[in-house]
Amino acid sequence: MADWKDTLNLPRTEFPMKANLQTAEPLALGQWAEMGLYERIRESRAGRPKFVLHDGPPYANGQIHLGTALNKILKDFVVKSRTMAGFDAPYLPGYDCHGLPIELKVDRELGKRKRDMSTADFRRACRAYAERFIGVMTEEFKRLGIFGDWDHTYLTMNFRYQAAIVRAENQAERDFLLRRRALCDGKAVIRGVRMRGPAPP
Repeated sequence: MADWKDTLNLPRTEFPMKANLQTAEPLALGQWAEMGLYERIRESRAGRPKFVLHDGPPYANGQIHLGTALNKILKDFVVKSRTMAGFDAPYLPGYDCHGLPIELKVDRELGKRKRDMSTADFRRACRAYAERFIGVMTEEFKRLGIFGDWDHTYLTMNFRYQAAIVRAENQAERDFLLRRRALCDGKAVIRGVRMRGPAPP
């Protein structure tokens, strides 16, 4: 029987016939990390026009799933394409560490023990649960080849982050009260109560 591959005029390469992605991908990712590829890209784009993708973070409540993977991969496409288009496009990933999805997982994990816990203890358990999955999810996102500043992720449970939110809410409330007072002084319509005077701008 003839060996037909010898009759074809194909180039000779060092590429293996089998992709062997389970071995090859971690090697490539390790090489990128070792050479500081993301940091080098950041340095090469310094001073260029900025493109910032504001990332709505996933809940840190378990391993990534198809939805979280698709979300991050699409965002990675956008950031990388803007970088290749010449923009300085940093990506700061983050995690939402509060809310019902985490509380439900912790509630399920604790079972009947939750009844004996104080509110503060339950919150600490939720915080510990989120911390555990931040590391898991970060490694899984890195495994997908998603570039970002993974050493400086923002976490909604970071106390400085929480303080910034409270300051912003206080400022918004002050601004609202000042605007409301100004409207009242101008005798405008507020909350359905008709007052005499000009309408608000």
